[in-house]
Amino acid sequence: MQIAILTFDGFNELDSFIAAGILNRMASKGWKAHITSPTTRVTSMNGITIEAQQGLEFAAEADAVLFGSGIKTREITQDHELLSRLKLNPARQLIGAQCSGTLLLAKLGLLGDRPACTDLTTKPWVIEAGVRVIDQPFYAEGNIATAGGCLASQYLATWILLRGATREDAEAAIHYVAPVGQKEEYVARAISTVSSFLEPVPAA
Repeated sequence: MQIAILTFDGFNELDSFIAAGILNRMASKGWKAHITSPTTRVTSMNGITIEAQQGLEFAAEADAVLFGSGIKTREITQDHELLSRLKLNPARQLIGAQCSGTLLLAKLGLLGDRPACTDLTTKPWVIEAGVRVIDQPFYAEGNIATAGGCLASQYLATWILLRGATREDAEAAIHYVAPVGQKEEYVARAISTVSSFLEPVPAA
């Protein structure tokens, strides 16, 4: 599975890097999560400059697309030329977003009448965009998922793992990144948070 982690100027490092780190645990099975950006370099909200692994057009080819958040998201929603470069197809792609990334999903018309999760700062803007915001960490319906809070990126990663691989794969990836002494707790929480939004997943 090829995954585009959409990462714009002013991005939140936690959103992009945690999801990418968890999903790239599947590299041995041919998975790759790519930092995907509209420019060659982007700078985070805390001044960290990175090089993109893929250009924005890669999102149209990816099997899954995750929208991270950032301090410039409202500006991005007004950049119609940039948004026009995102040719996404929820009929064949898994598409997720967290925090202000949910606002981008709303502006792109991808949420439909679904409720959505976001962070507390972005919540009024998402409501203003006509979306019903629910106060929970994760929600998925069909091929669209949203999450609220920086550390909720683990739930988006778990969702993609459960949709594209197996429960055992998801458990192993979360187990690897979870704190020592709390691994079982973290795995159980991630699986239980996401699994209620899925059909039963076959064992490996």
